[in-house]
Amino acid sequence: MSDTPSTKIGRRTFLTGVAAAAGGVASPALAQFDNSTAVERDLTEVVKRNISSFRTLDWQPYFSNTRNGVILVDISSRCLHYWSEDQSIYRLYPTSVPLSEDLTRRGRTSVIRKVEGPSWAPTPAMRKRNPEWPAFVGPGPDNPLGTHALYLGWKYYRIHGTHDTRKIGRQSSNGCIGLYNEHIAELFGLVKNGAQVLLI
Repeated sequence: MSDTPSTKIGRRTFLTGVAAAAGGVASPALAQFDNSTAVERDLTEVVKRNISSFRTLDWQPYFSNTRNGVILVDISSRCLHYWSEDQSIYRLYPTSVPLSEDLTRRGRTSVIRKVEGPSWAPTPAMRKRNPEWPAFVGPGPDNPLGTHALYLGWKYYRIHGTHDTRKIGRQSSNGCIGLYNEHIAELFGLVKNGAQVLLI
């Protein structure tokens, strides 16, 4: 697992730049809602981070076997654990998690599809609430799904990357689990379709 470099700039400097770019009014970037991918929060809000309280876990209390590999997402610690089928590989990644308890889905599912360079389209509920949003965003730096996505058996739920590294370690999604792009790329290479997934 590689360390993620971060560019550190002052909050005032960043907000000044955003305000200037927006003609004097700071506005949040493209956001997503309703059981889809990560929500871009207003940067002026205070959001608690939790990127230093990871706990290592063992797979046995959560899975009867590691057939096809297993993913355990710990919502409280805001991290994702991965074990390979033969248990020779273990990874622990920091994540973004859902904004609130009512948006958090827990339970068992599986990886049903892997997509490199995913596209994104808002759900019908998103379009109803935000008709100004684009109907489709192709792969690239504006795509909320980052560089790779693991589609789960639950509709609209994914484990995906993000180009906005500020989301990691925060409650910043409406259901999906976000990782740094370099971490989702590594996980993408390790995970098989059919991998067991448990969110706790």
